Amino acid sequence: MKPTQFDFNTLPLSKTLIEVVQELGFNQMTPIQAQSIPHLLEGRDLVGQSKTGSGKTAAFSLPILNRLNLSQRHIQALILCPTRELCTQVAREIRRLGRKQSGLQVLIISGGQPIYPQLTALEKGVHIVVGTPGRVLDHIRRKSIDLSQAETLVLDEADRMLDMGFQDDMEQILDAIPKSRQTVFFSATFPKTIESMSRAYQNNPVRVTLEDDAAQPLNIRQIFYQAEPEVKLNGLIWIIQQSQPESAIIFCNLKATVIELGRAFPQLGISSGCLHGDLEQPERDRVMAKFRNRSTRLLIATDVAARGIDVENLDAVYNFDLPLQPEIYVHRIGRTGRAGKKGVAVSLVTARQKSKLKTIEAYTGVQIQEKTLAQVGQLDLDQFKNCVNQEAAMATLFVSGGRKDKVRPGDLLGALTGDAGGFQGADIGKIEIHDRFSYVAISKPLAAVALQRLRDGRIKGRKFRVEMVR
Repeated sequence: MKPTQFDFNTLPLSKTLIEVVQELGFNQMTPIQAQSIPHLLEGRDLVGQSKTGSGKTAAFSLPILNRLNLSQRHIQALILCPTRELCTQVAREIRRLGRKQSGLQVLIISGGQPIYPQLTALEKGVHIVVGTPGRVLDHIRRKSIDLSQAETLVLDEADRMLDMGFQDDMEQILDAIPKSRQTVFFSATFPKTIESMSRAYQNNPVRVTLEDDAAQPLNIRQIFYQAEPEVKLNGLIWIIQQSQPESAIIFCNLKATVIELGRAFPQLGISSGCLHGDLEQPERDRVMAKFRNRSTRLLIATDVAARGIDVENLDAVYNFDLPLQPEIYVHRIGRTGRAGKKGVAVSLVTARQKSKLKTIEAYTGVQIQEKTLAQVGQLDLDQFKNCVNQEAAMATLFVSGGRKDKVRPGDLLGALTGDAGGFQGADIGKIEIHDRFSYVAISKPLAAVALQRLRDGRIKGRKFRVEMVR
């Protein structure tokens, strides 16, 4: 049997973790998990080269959770991530995998959030910290974080952190943690900088490299339209009208372009949200919750802001701007066509960018199909608005109670489907629980009634503030 076919129950994991893995439906390890977890359970240092969506979060989380001493409320593992969004995603996955480990404390410390709740949580004691390099270093300088007993350090998406200029921060953090720690690097690429950092900070690391993303068979139909800058917006709207995706990401190279599209789409009745680096964490949470639960159908994003986003059942990816590097193109389009489903990747390309397209084709080994754009230069968008059916099926409610208020998804579901609520389970979509608040997706025509029922009723015998998320 090949390593990639190993069942999780062949691993020396605790009975509790095996039960959770089975409940979550993870029957077999992904390639990165099969090649990494046994070494990590042995305490070895490791460099893993793998793309987003390959299962690497579980690959490093399960060994950490298996090793934790929950009776000792001090930091035992530190995970560094390049963005706030990825920190949130990683912490959510760790909590999901560790949900049967009573008393598990996972803390996110990232920029864009108030520092004082982080200081309070650190003072009380936590087991695992997931943070961005800048904010972690800020806590080290304040002497508000004690890493003296940390046993594991993970640098997730190490190449992206280097691209974002975090090298000095990363090295200062590496110097601040005990030398006896286990050090793990995960990276989509393996530039010389990571190679030199590995030599300086790791002890005889295992190297795990999956085949290059470009060599992987992609279940994605790749298309491009030639469109000059002055017709790109009209062209994109026309393409959206033709394909009517339920859920898609539109990638732009610049924050200014994201903002421009974000202003244009609502005027055309197109349900959309924007994600760029300047958003504060509460706004990022709101945008991503609405996109994940289908209250927003299109997400407009820059690469840095979208790093780490993993959304299920994404119908399409649109490259409003062609990315600067072939690797980024592969990373973008790899968000669709997952789990055996078909996806579509559409790029708008100017005449001057044709050579860049050839470079992408050479890198992926796949010819991108050219299609002809309609005559959209003189398109009357007011008339065209009636043809665009892009309103979302769901609406999102905000509830001012979360994980730390002991609110669970079942409590919110029960409040809506019980005698006081009266809704059917099919009317309710994704429920997302955060530390101090929750988001609930509900069928759009019923949203106003659901809002009033939750305001009038009680959740776990308590009153919480409930609002419609705009």
